[in-house]
Formats: sequence, structure tokens, C-alpha cells
Amino acid sequence: MSDTEVMDLLIEGGKAKPGPATAPRLGSLKVNMGQLFQDINTKTKDYDGMNVPVKVLINKKDHSYKIEIGTPPVSSLLRKELGLKKIAAEIKAEELEDTAKKAKEEIKEEEKPEEKVTKKEEKRKKAEKVRKTKEKGNIREIVADVKMEQCLKVAKMKRNSLLAKTFKGAVKEIVGSCSSMPVTVDGKSPKEILKDIDEGKYNSVIKE
Repeated sequence: MSDTEVMDLLIEGGKAKPGPATAPRLGSLKVNMGQLFQDINTKTKDYDGMNVPVKVLINKKDHSYKIEIGTPPVSSLLRKELGLKKIAAEIKAEELEDTAKKAKEEIKEEEKPEEKVTKKEEKRKKAEKVRKTKEKGNIREIVADVKMEQCLKVAKMKRNSLLAKTFKGAVKEIVGSCSSMPVTVDGKSPKEILKDIDEGKYNSVIKE
């Protein structure tokens, strides 16, 4: 039987505290809860505002413990770097209006004069066309520009949990993650930056 008890926690950086799920268990193991959570908060204070995975290994014999801090998701780290609380894709109202207007114009061009279409049917066709245009025209509003230096910083923080074998590969993973977020990287789309990395344009700053 193992002498080590393992506890996996997910806490807000710098704000961990005993709860109904952890206090009884820690109490039964005779762990100094006050000191434990103080140590966890000290180790996770740089992740303020983010959820952080924490593993606590407790020695059942002498009640000592070891804390292993994981890292938040890439998106959370990038939000932290950008000073944003939330990154969400948005649709620009004026762009939607423009696409809807174009859709109506296309409908008029497609309709032949000799075709006899009832007003009800014509209205239904227009509504369906505009709806499809809106669904296809969801344009992400770029809310921030990530600098390569920030991508490098996040890559270093996530290095041990990434699949990439090289640091360059790790940086590419971080840049690739930006593709699902409404952000640019050094003023370009993430796909363009990935191409630039492959062409060696960032070799001077991407070093192991």
C-alpha cells in the first residue's frame, strides 16, 4: 500500500482555500491546511485570475507534502499576456448588414422577369438567403494583437506539457492556438506567422 496520498485540485491562482471537498480529507491526513494553502497561493500568485491545476502529494507517515503546479490552458495564458478577461468571437453589425444587403441584391439579379413568383414565396426566399448569408458571414472581430515575444513567453511556460520536441515546435503550437482566437500575431494572421516561422524569418528570436 502506498504511503503517499495524491490530491488533484483546480484552483484560482493565488486564491486557494480549504473547501468542503478538501478540508475533511486533509484533516484526516493531519496536514497543516493553513500552511499548505499558503504555499499553494505563493506558487500560483502569477496566475491570478486563471484556473490552475495543482497536485498535492502527501506523505501519510510524517504528514509532509509536496506541491506540483501545472499550467493553465494556452488561451488563458494569452489572455493574461494581453490583459483581457475574455476573448470571444464577435460579429460586426455593420458587416452583417452589408452582407445582407448584398444577398438581397443577388436575389434581384437572379430573378428572371418572366418568372411568376408570389410575394409570399419571394419574401421567404429572401429571408432564407439572408439567414444563410449571416451564418456564413460570421466574421471574427480582431480584438488584440499578440506579439511574438508573448508567444515565446507562453511557449516557455507550457514547454513541458506540449507535444513538440523542439522549442521552435512549441512556439508553433502556441501560434497555432491563436488561430481559434480573434487575434493577430505581429499584425498578421496566425497562418501567415506559421509560414514565416517555417521560412526561418523568426530564427533569430526562437532559440532553445
